[in-house]
Amino acid sequence: MDLCQLCTQHDAMGGYLCPGCTKSTHVRLQALPTLYRGLAPLLTPSVSVGQGRSGKGGPAPIPVTLDVLDIRGPGGMASLLESWVDAVRHERGRPEQPHTGNPEGRVDRAVGELLGHLPWIAVSWSEAGDFATEVRELARSVSSIIRPAAPTEQGIRVGKCPAQFDDGGVCGAVLRLGPGERVVTCSWCRMTYPPATWVGLKVLVDQDAAA
Repeated sequence: MDLCQLCTQHDAMGGYLCPGCTKSTHVRLQALPTLYRGLAPLLTPSVSVGQGRSGKGGPAPIPVTLDVLDIRGPGGMASLLESWVDAVRHERGRPEQPHTGNPEGRVDRAVGELLGHLPWIAVSWSEAGDFATEVRELARSVSSIIRPAAPTEQGIRVGKCPAQFDDGGVCGAVLRLGPGERVVTCSWCRMTYPPATWVGLKVLVDQDAAA
């Protein structure tokens, strides 16, 4: 018996994905365009946000916004799905054409093409398990952003504070966004990061993580 490459429990029936995992992968793929569009309202901070803790309304918490930038930006969902489209086309000897248009349209087209290939992927492609796993993780990740779990009492960890002192040193204290907060405030140096600074803050946090 050949076990399914995704669940590793059920019979793949001579292929690479069992019928149940093939169906769940189909459902997750179908959901991706809707999930992608569901991220749009979380991308841009509301202009109604105040510059302090008393601001009313406004965007989702900063970790959500930073994650949205990753998924909707260059190298995000559209590019990831298109990389699988290219891999399948290459494996099946199909013409590899450029991916053009706006990101939402690219996601729609990539999903449509992958759904068309899915029966072949499940039965004949040795990369089926990796493909189905990545689709599952992508759907889970976006779903968790749109419907996040309740934050802990300490708040959600954002990254390390990139504020520089007069002597050139960097603060480096852990930044957290507390429940109900709209501005990130460093508990050590007291530097504040309102929504308008979040894109720049993401760049600095990513640079620190890479270092």
